[in-house]
Amino acid sequence: MRTRNDTASSIARFGRLLERWSWPLSARLPRGIGTAGVVVLMAASVGYGAVKGDHVPEFVDAFKNARDGVANQVGFRMTSTVITGSVHLTRGQVLAAAGITDATSLLFLDVEDARDHLKANPWIADANVLKLYPGELQIGIKERGAFALWQKDSRVSVIADDGTVLDTVVPPGMAGLPLVVGAGAQTQAKAFLALLDVHAALRDQVRAAILVGERRWNLRLKNGIDVKLPETGVEAALALLVELDRQKNLTNRDIVAIDLRISDRVTVRLSNAAAEARAEALKEKKAAKKGRDT
Repeated sequence: MRTRNDTASSIARFGRLLERWSWPLSARLPRGIGTAGVVVLMAASVGYGAVKGDHVPEFVDAFKNARDGVANQVGFRMTSTVITGSVHLTRGQVLAAAGITDATSLLFLDVEDARDHLKANPWIADANVLKLYPGELQIGIKERGAFALWQKDSRVSVIADDGTVLDTVVPPGMAGLPLVVGAGAQTQAKAFLALLDVHAALRDQVRAAILVGERRWNLRLKNGIDVKLPETGVEAALALLVELDRQKNLTNRDIVAIDLRISDRVTVRLSNAAAEARAEALKEKKAAKKGRDT
């Protein structure tokens, strides 16, 4: 049976053994390892808390702000920002699109990330970002031009020539842009309006170009006449309309529609008043003929 003295002796031997094995390990550890360990532990705790509490974006923003603040203090503050190529967008809008604030440091600015953010703005077709240390940033952008207005349902948007929606609010200075209407009209507008531009006199009479079933176009003229164009042979149909207007002043008559969908036939629909007047004239003509025959 083990006595109390035997137990005490075993504990003492274990303590001396532990001390012998732990001494070389502690001798190899650098000074300050405890402080570093505490910092790592705190950082891990904060990160874990951010993830568990769903505060990762706030944590990342705080880290970036602190990082940029240090960089600005040591001489990497942006003291000059040069922006070229902006026509529609203001300086503030360009900087906001790039994700740049007054606190952003040049040192930690990711130019590729800023460029991607700029190109995400629908007005910007391309962009270049250049850092010139210690404090200058150069941003060059290529804007898309406002090409037309596109109406879908009750919403009117400003579009570029490739159909990109640039703005859902039409500035007063863009109210005179060509108007295209209907689903898919935004992507087909460039090709169709190029055909219409060949006939300047007709183009000036057009209030809107309406895409029907994403297959063919109608024209709504400023005087209210609807012109129905064919699915194919649009160039020939437009040329015929211009020639008929030149010869017969067709678009200024009392009609409501001109149908050019059949290549060898032009059909017009009279207004109600014109149709009644025509019917009355035919009736009188028929009565006069009957009177002569009797």
